[in-house]
Amino acid sequence: MREPAPIASGPLRRADRDVPSPGPGELLVRVLACGVCRTDLHVAEGDLPVHLPGVTPGHEIVGEVAEAGAGALHAAGDRVGVAWLRGTCGACRFCRRGAENLCPSSVYTGWDAHGGYAEYAVAVDAYTYALPPELDDVRAAPLLCAGIIGYRALRRAALPPGGRLGIWGFGGSAHLAAQIAIAEGADVHVFTRSPAARELARSLGASWAGDSFDASPDPLDSAIIFAPAGGLVPAALERLDRGGTLAIAGIHLSDVPSLDYQRHLFQERQVRSVTANTRADGEEFLRLAARLDVAVTTHPYPLDEADRALADLAADRFTGAAVLVP
Repeated sequence: MREPAPIASGPLRRADRDVPSPGPGELLVRVLACGVCRTDLHVAEGDLPVHLPGVTPGHEIVGEVAEAGAGALHAAGDRVGVAWLRGTCGACRFCRRGAENLCPSSVYTGWDAHGGYAEYAVAVDAYTYALPPELDDVRAAPLLCAGIIGYRALRRAALPPGGRLGIWGFGGSAHLAAQIAIAEGADVHVFTRSPAARELARSLGASWAGDSFDASPDPLDSAIIFAPAGGLVPAALERLDRGGTLAIAGIHLSDVPSLDYQRHLFQERQVRSVTANTRADGEEFLRLAARLDVAVTTHPYPLDEADRALADLAADRFTGAAVLVP
């Protein structure tokens, strides 16, 4: 990324860099596939502040260990997944209580360190995942952020058994979280402006799909907003039943309009944010995704068309998830 700018203006450029060397506890990973996440778009366009000038984005990496640093548990030839969370301090009060996603010293792949829009990347061994063999490279890549974050958002939404779940936005995270919810017995309602996404939602088992501001056929027990649009917050809260919970899954959200206490929050409705994930979230989700054989809708792009993949994501030109393949 040269300088943050609208994706249509070309903030990404191709560059040749030396293959890095792994330090102690690190892995040099030969990238086999890298998912294209909306967070990458936020990094490229400047919605997230620059942490590393000239950073290579990408944090849904499936790769093969090319070299292991001293003390690493993985070895050359192992297939690993590299996700958004790259490291935490391990000593603060959040880490000690199992909330490492809230660590003030946390660092992130493709933001604080070079990521997977490349042929090689360096990862911290302790923050990588062993991938179920039944998940091929392209299919596994979106699971490493879209899937994990969607899973955490689903848990943060506090969906009761057999409850009704509303989902706003139906991209990479949403189409994976919806399948987990449906497999667990939920009645899923999808709100999205995209007719193609509504069709995908129905094909995956959603009982209803409509436009972002359509009336819900029934009051909802829980809701998740995946789209980075603060204007959806009042709409989602209005559709919640008493005691309902709204989880907001994005790392970036446009401004939220004023809320009316009686219409949006009274009767113990609540709003929760979602911040990154813990490694435990990732391990649980990957096991569940393999066991349930979740359908991953992917659109492969060659590595040198990363800018086009991000532009297509910004313009909602595909449903599901884009994946770069070196």
